Amino acid sequence: MLDSYAESIADLEPADGEVETAELAVSDDVLVKAFALGPGAELEAHDHPDSTNVFHVLEGTVTVVQGDESEAIEAPGVVHHERGVDHGARNETDETVIFTASLCPLPS
Repeated sequence: MLDSYAESIADLEPADGEVETAELAVSDDVLVKAFALGPGAELEAHDHPDSTNVFHVLEGTVTVVQGDESEAIEAPGVVHHERGVDHGARNETDETVIFTASLCPLPS
């Protein structure tokens, strides 16, 4: 099976305020991780000084934080985070939201 998305996220059922994750792809130079945010949940802002990070919003609407800015991004949506830029996400809706984060290259 080439497409592992459905199987990988099948058990992600975060409660209100919770974040659950699943690794979709891991290699020597890339990590793709799924994030499921329950209503009111937040992925704290952080940065990756040596890696580019891209969010792909797959289900729902997630508020993406980048530096001092934030914007509600509906699925399907893509957000590029430059290296070293603080970024995070929060769910301001009543439904679970799912997005992936792709990190490349992996920090050494």
